[in-house]
Amino acid sequence: MDIHAFWDAVIRQDAKAIRPFFAPEAVIRWHCSNECFTVEEFIRANCEYPGSWAAEMERLIDTPDGLVTAMRVWPAEGGVSFHVTSFFVLQDSLIISLDEYWGDDGPAPDWRRQMHIGSPIHLLPKMHR
Repeated sequence: MDIHAFWDAVIRQDAKAIRPFFAPEAVIRWHCSNECFTVEEFIRANCEYPGSWAAEMERLIDTPDGLVTAMRVWPAEGGVSFHVTSFFVLQDSLIISLDEYWGDDGPAPDWRRQMHIGSPIHLLPKMHR
């Protein structure tokens, strides 16, 4: 499976290009919001979300069962950004299971900043904070 082509299709919100990556019976779970989707529901959730998007892959790991990606995603017009960690289980080069964990990017909480611990991993451009 071409994971870069998959993410390109998702970011472009191209339903026709997304569909062939999945086995018909695939299950998609967004754990942070406690949602489980069919392939068609996943495509609707992604393709009907307002606005256009940009992304960069920060990490890709091959596993015996599939792939793990860490992506940073943000609105093309600017604004907040998100990180998503995705666990793909593949069978015959098709996604049969996808578990995703989405998180909003933002500054460390006040209580940790007041402790003067930690430092930024990297500085993000202001438009993506």
